[in-house]
Amino acid sequence: MLRAITRPKPVAEIMELLGEMDRIFLIGCGTCPTLAHTGGLAEVLEMEKKLKERLKMVTGFLVIPVACDNLTEEAFRQQREAIQEAQALLIMTCAYGVQTISQFVDLPVFPALDTLFIGKEMGPGLFQEICQQCGECILGDTGGICPVTSCHKGLVNGPCGGTNNGKCEIDPQKDCAWTLIYERLQKQGRLSAMRKYHPPKNYQVAPKPGKILLDIERGED
Repeated sequence: MLRAITRPKPVAEIMELLGEMDRIFLIGCGTCPTLAHTGGLAEVLEMEKKLKERLKMVTGFLVIPVACDNLTEEAFRQQREAIQEAQALLIMTCAYGVQTISQFVDLPVFPALDTLFIGKEMGPGLFQEICQQCGECILGDTGGICPVTSCHKGLVNGPCGGTNNGKCEIDPQKDCAWTLIYERLQKQGRLSAMRKYHPPKNYQVAPKPGKILLDIERGED
């Protein structure tokens, strides 16, 4: 399952963001931040404690099941009074959640977390980035292994000269992405795919922010 991976901002940075705003409403998320232990109920309660230690008043808190879901608006209605008493919302969700929540309130919203990447759960508590959503997928030529995310240097035309016994020169504990690609293609009898040249990576393949309108034909069967 894919998750937005987050990490807490330093408390000093959060306090700087809040400035002189003393009445704060806290919001966490029951999905990705809960699994990452950055914005679930336990972390929200801990943040409440830290704010009170710094003489901030917490008017209330809410852990929304899915903060980036538009049903967030309904959850807000149930906490309307506590939210209206606040001067600002401190959001312990990924950036998607912060942006979603900001649509439903007129109060300032401040992120308590930094969003690092979209990751896949590889084991209990272990998440690994598998896609940068770059818009130029070359997985068909690399055996289903993405060198843009799996290689520290993002190389798209084979390994660098620092590969040592199949390990990455930047992180000796990590397998070289291109060694893994070679082994995968060798098993598939497709080593010739490594001879294909890929032009320099275009990280601006589409204007930002991304937007797409699907052309769905509604014909009769």
